Amino acid sequence: IKDRLHRPVIAFAPAGKDLIKGSARSIPGVHIRDVLSDIAALHPKLLSKFGGHAMAAGLSLKMHDFPPFALAFDDMVSKRLANVDLEQKILSDGELTEQEMTLEIADLLQNAATWGQEFPEPVFDGVFDVIQSRIVGQRHLKLVLRKPGGDLVIDAIAFFVDQPEHWLGLRQIKAVYKLDINEFRGNRSVQFILQYLEKIA
Repeated sequence: IKDRLHRPVIAFAPAGKDLIKGSARSIPGVHIRDVLSDIAALHPKLLSKFGGHAMAAGLSLKMHDFPPFALAFDDMVSKRLANVDLEQKILSDGELTEQEMTLEIADLLQNAATWGQEFPEPVFDGVFDVIQSRIVGQRHLKLVLRKPGGDLVIDAIAFFVDQPEHWLGLRQIKAVYKLDINEFRGNRSVQFILQYLEKIA
């Protein structure tokens, strides 16, 4: 939800004894733990506990305190969003050649570092012909792609796609992806984890 809407989001679940626990995710420019800290300062009895960092946090509160918390959270986030660029941007590390779309490179990327907020995992982009497309589960889109004029065919998957049926039957797309490894029944192959799709034809 956070990625689709490009807004800070908290998902809550029951935690027993009239408690609910929340898992918060944020966007650049809104320090989510500071938001919770400011709410706790203004409403000392609202949050049972909380903790986290700029982009992710956890919290718990009583069920009957959820409505006032929701209002306080919306107000606090709205003030911070006034100074934030709300247009989502995707920064790519560029295109990969077919010779770079290998298990060796994918292994290097997975094991090179501990990726995080200040050191994001590399993503790449490119234009691809769509060889096959199908829906997996209810909202996952499975594609088979090939660079125009190329020989290498690569599996790709996009998770939790809104209206995935709209992407079926396309001939060509622009994609932003992570280079990943699919392991199935002892076999390892390169696959793309799709982060963004754009229709070309």
